[in-house]
Amino acid sequence: MTKFKPIRQLRVSEKVAEQIKQAILLGHFKLADKLPAERDLAEEFKVSRVAIREALRKLEHSGFIVTRQGATGGAYVTELTFEYLVHAFLDLFLAGKISIFEMSRVRILVEPEIARLAALNITPEYAQQLKDALDGEELPVDTVTEDVIRKQKVHLILAETSGNRFFEAIDRGLMGLTKNVVEAIESFPRLHPAGLHRPIVEAVLAKDAEAAAEAMKKHSTEFGQILVEVEKDYRKKI
Repeated sequence: MTKFKPIRQLRVSEKVAEQIKQAILLGHFKLADKLPAERDLAEEFKVSRVAIREALRKLEHSGFIVTRQGATGGAYVTELTFEYLVHAFLDLFLAGKISIFEMSRVRILVEPEIARLAALNITPEYAQQLKDALDGEELPVDTVTEDVIRKQKVHLILAETSGNRFFEAIDRGLMGLTKNVVEAIESFPRLHPAGLHRPIVEAVLAKDAEAAAEAMKKHSTEFGQILVEVEKDYRKKI
């Protein structure tokens, strides 16, 4: 078992969280492992249980652990996913630190390159996923959330197909923020009718990298302009 260093500094919970995080990243705690109990961590770090509790909350918020209740409750190491970026982007947006205009500018720069790389890296498996996602956009939906998820699927498949995990992380964050904004105004079908992704998908399936990038740039630019107007409506409600 890894040995932690006692903490005797200000901002104790942050220091505790950092040591536990490093232990997880270095593999001292594996996926699904249960962390020591609060009282044991408090004794080893030589800090209060309140500091331990706050450190665990920080780790849960950042996606490193999940807290469970009940007889088998406690803090468990969980799989680190792109969801943390989604939440971070949303928090920044709600705090007024980033705007939809800024996000749209990033999409115009990043997504065409994602589409270009996807066209270069397309495989039969990813090609079928894109076809299915495109067909799925035409199906009836019951909620705005369901519609957003279906229409963002093409973007997420392309990001994964690109082979660049940093692009994929950024794209998932951007899609998550877009989803939360359009859900708030509940008019996504009007904003993003089915079929807008078809030119992009067709270019990717044809392995035409430049055509894919150009089609995505056109789509990102046009939809970005719509989202800027959406943000104005959203800001009036909050």
